[in-house]
Amino acid sequence: MARIFIASLTYVAAIERIDAVLADHLAWLKAGHEAGHFLAWGPREPRDGGLIFVKAASRAEAESLLSSDPFITEGLADLAIIQWTPRMAFPGLEAFNA
Repeated sequence: MARIFIASLTYVAAIERIDAVLADHLAWLKAGHEAGHFLAWGPREPRDGGLIFVKAASRAEAESLLSSDPFITEGLADLAIIQWTPRMAFPGLEAFNA
């Protein structure tokens, strides 16, 4: 059974370095979405990091997926992973039903 995880990225590098890798990060997100792992993502406000909603079989799988993020491999962000159990997903948000 799949579980939902929220990845919270916090930038540890200047925004210019983040922007230099942003296209690779977005391509990585889109590939993860096409593979059925990433449900939603976006920057935090203020722009000091971002969130990724991940569907994975286990925390180990989520950690493995997230460790290949260009922001992580380039040392540009710290990563915190939170397991989340949605109790209600309204119409249009069915992907969050694990």
